[in-house]
Amino acid sequence: MSSERPQSAESLRAATDRPPRWYHPLAQRNYRLFVAIQLAGSTGIWMQRLAQDWLVLQLTGSPAAVGVAVALQFLPMLVVGPLSGILVDLYPKRRILLVCQAITALLALALAVLDAGGGITVWAVYACCVALGITSAVDGPARQVFVNEVVGDAALRPAIGLNSAIGQLGAMLGPALGGLLIARIGSAAAFAANALVCLAVLGLIAAIRTSQLYPSAPPLRGRGQVLAGFRYVRHRPSLALVMLLAGLLGAFGMNGPVVLAAFAEDVWHSGAAGFGMFNTFSALGALAGALLAARLRTLGRKGIVASAGLFGLTQLIAALMPTQELFVAMLVLVGVMTLLFLTSAATTVQLEAGAGVRGRVLALYLPLLLGGHALGGLLAGWLTEEFGVRTGLVVTGALGMLSAAVIGLLLWLNARRRTEAS
Repeated sequence: MSSERPQSAESLRAATDRPPRWYHPLAQRNYRLFVAIQLAGSTGIWMQRLAQDWLVLQLTGSPAAVGVAVALQFLPMLVVGPLSGILVDLYPKRRILLVCQAITALLALALAVLDAGGGITVWAVYACCVALGITSAVDGPARQVFVNEVVGDAALRPAIGLNSAIGQLGAMLGPALGGLLIARIGSAAAFAANALVCLAVLGLIAAIRTSQLYPSAPPLRGRGQVLAGFRYVRHRPSLALVMLLAGLLGAFGMNGPVVLAAFAEDVWHSGAAGFGMFNTFSALGALAGALLAARLRTLGRKGIVASAGLFGLTQLIAALMPTQELFVAMLVLVGVMTLLFLTSAATTVQLEAGAGVRGRVLALYLPLLLGGHALGGLLAGWLTEEFGVRTGLVVTGALGMLSAAVIGLLLWLNARRRTEAS
């Protein structure tokens, strides 16, 4: 087979600003492999995160301890994240992904062996949470930026939108599959499954043809690379506000591991089977949301704010459902709104970030989103223990709606100032 480089993005855009229909990113072999990498990798990592959270709950019986586990998985991103953006912009993304997947596989295998052998402790789980958080802080931005090198500029917009939807879909499918494995076999099976997924992902990454990539020119080396990412975002208020909204929704809305475990144990008394069922129906909603997001391509800033508000509202309503059946039905809607918001926000952030600084911008965005998720895990755990899981979910849902209203107002004021200035 020929290893000749594909036609350049510039020549594809010569006749029209829109790429021809045949140039859809899925027409490229490398991108089809990347889609499989993104779906499998995201599903596996979230399956492991859920298994870690459930194992901590079983070891301690404390929702607050689960909140600590969630925080330890994501807080390292707040520290490592900005530095990882420099690595992503300066070094080959494919090589970074290979190293990160190998480390993730070793962590999953270690937990599987310890859990199956009965030697697992909560401190061992916490240590793996921290190690996984550091690895994810590098892997996440590298995975997001690598899509640009896989498809080139001509098909970047549809590729980013599809990539974001698939990544978020994996974030919903992973807990669903993990819940089923935990219910039927045990948490050790979920860790072992992720180790196998990581090995498969390593093979898929190795199969990507480097001769058909579109490598971007690395930025000039020197001091101030981290600050350059901050300055880029600071000078674009609308971009900064979308990123802030993602962080707030991460804190107030993405608390599934704590909330669903508590509902299964304390409200509906359905145990691991109910926990798996809740995650499965959330994943079905996520699938519907991913398909809808791909069809809409982008919601625009008004749509992003609206989907964020509906995200909080559906969570609030779910907390008030009188039966488990109605609660499960609302989880489907929560999954839909989760994917609509996250996919649209991620697509907006990536498209507004210039190619030379995209890694550093994403290294700010992802820690903000997932760091908010970490803080939200602590908040949800505390609210659940102090006031009950229903009250906790009502409070976080209301805070999500308030966040959407405030950010929406700030975006409107910023747009009005720009209009008046012009």
